[in-house]
Amino acid sequence: PKNDKIGSTQAQTNYFYKSVEGGLLVKIRSISPLPYSEERRYVYDIEVAENHNYLTSSFLVHNSAAGSAVAFCLGITNIDPIKYKLLFERFLNPERVSMPDIDIDFDDYGRQDVIDWVVDKYGKNQVAQIITFGTMAARSSIKDVARVLDLPLADSNRIASLVPEKPGTKLAKLFTKPEKELAEDFNADDMTNIQALREIANKGAGDVEADVIQQARKLEGSVRNTGIHAAGVIIAPKDLTDCIPICTSKDADLWVTQFDGSVVESAGMLKMDFLGLKTLSIIKDAIENIVLRYGEQARIDPDRIPLDDTKTYELFQRGETVALFQFESAGMQKYLKELKPTNIEDLIAMNALYRPGPMDYIPLFVDRKHGREPVEYPHEWLEPILKDTYGIMVYQEQIMQTAQIMADYSLGQADLLRRAMGKKKKEEMEKQSKTFIEGATKKGVPEKQARDIFEIMEKFASYGFNRSHAAAYSFVAFQTAYLKAHYPAEFMASVLTHNKNNTETLNFMLQECRAMGLKVLGPDVNESQMNFTVNKAGAIRFGLAALKNVGEVPVEKLLEARKNGAFTSLGNFAQRISPVVANKKCLESFAYRSEERR
Repeated sequence: PKNDKIGSTQAQTNYFYKSVEGGLLVKIRSISPLPYSEERRYVYDIEVAENHNYLTSSFLVHNSAAGSAVAFCLGITNIDPIKYKLLFERFLNPERVSMPDIDIDFDDYGRQDVIDWVVDKYGKNQVAQIITFGTMAARSSIKDVARVLDLPLADSNRIASLVPEKPGTKLAKLFTKPEKELAEDFNADDMTNIQALREIANKGAGDVEADVIQQARKLEGSVRNTGIHAAGVIIAPKDLTDCIPICTSKDADLWVTQFDGSVVESAGMLKMDFLGLKTLSIIKDAIENIVLRYGEQARIDPDRIPLDDTKTYELFQRGETVALFQFESAGMQKYLKELKPTNIEDLIAMNALYRPGPMDYIPLFVDRKHGREPVEYPHEWLEPILKDTYGIMVYQEQIMQTAQIMADYSLGQADLLRRAMGKKKKEEMEKQSKTFIEGATKKGVPEKQARDIFEIMEKFASYGFNRSHAAAYSFVAFQTAYLKAHYPAEFMASVLTHNKNNTETLNFMLQECRAMGLKVLGPDVNESQMNFTVNKAGAIRFGLAALKNVGEVPVEKLLEARKNGAFTSLGNFAQRISPVVANKKCLESFAYRSEERR
């Protein structure tokens, strides 16, 4: 019979259960033996999904969805949430009534294939991209009004430049807040400019510059233009025209919603973020480079790369992380040299810590790992959950577990606490503080210690990072590091290929190749392929498509012509390549960048 609650037939529900069971049988080899409680967690995972009307068909999943055992069994995620202590309740729990968010990264080649599959499965009338509304910011509102009021461009730019560059600055704030409060957010130069802006606005009616500012204040925040969300896709349960207003766009083949992302989910639509991640393409092509050089037997399954590989950790310890996902910045390299990571937990923690706010705790984290500082815990009960991070609360999940252990919160209630701490609402925090302290004291914790622990939680919750997210990204980072450590030429050839259209980055990566001791040969019309490749001698050969004034079509024709034999001379080359395909500039690039010019 039709089940209105979950919007699905019982047959579909049964199919869901069978899919999960089948997935569990496949995944069971990589999951630690499950005691009864963990089996119960698997069932609870499905029950919550049913109760929240989430039995809808939905790649790197890098947000809290990685904490779902069901998602793992279905193959949506590839990280064992039990082994890596990822909390399902961070993703979905009985207390959460909003739709869970699943961010999925695909390689650049596959993203459009997935969107095409979604359209084919659900129908074009049930799939849409999401509109975005560009609003008039402080400076743009001044410039737009100035243009309408015929204020000279030089004067318009002068007034607009008085608005501080700090992100989020609003005219409403600059003109209504007392100077003392503004001085807390802006430096001395900004305050001088704000004062000048106020003086212009106070010139009175009739003054064009004053009118510009007054009108700009009224228009600030108004919708200026529309666009299309880069990754968001809406899937409707029925024809979109029966659900929400839609429109067409010259920039999209699909329908486009007229509600933006902040509203469209409230209208009952399922929003999916299909993101294109270049790193996944780099991994994919690096593996193909390995196969081309060593044969099909050398093909690597990135999900089976050993996470205890010594050579890979040595690369991290040396800080040689250029081109490694999430770990390539100079600051990160500095801290990796100090930390000298020895396991995946170190990498997950560093990924979470290397952000504004928690970054201040990296030196303490490093010192505690190496025994220069004693590891201290807010309470002895918290050692099991804080041991991997040396007593420091790094993840949002640790905040939730602390509330569960110390004050008997359910993990669903603990997630509400975490969100309340992040929003810093005074009334809600006072309520939560009272609940936590009462719960802790009932378990025998002294009131002062309970209060101190709550304050520690509150401080860390303001910037604590999602462990599921950090774990997913760290796994991908490890895959790139493994390839760089064991197959440096094949990996860097892929990196160069995926940066071929950015001259600055391409040159930087070429320098990294030289620093690694890799030989990069110039382009050769008789050996080069479309992209960067590795020859039998282990040298990287420059890709023809990366040459200036050379597009992919001429290279395709060149490769086609080369099947009939090598080019013997410039004249032979020009004779065999049609001038319709390869013009003068293109031929000059081939000739100038030939093997002889290497």
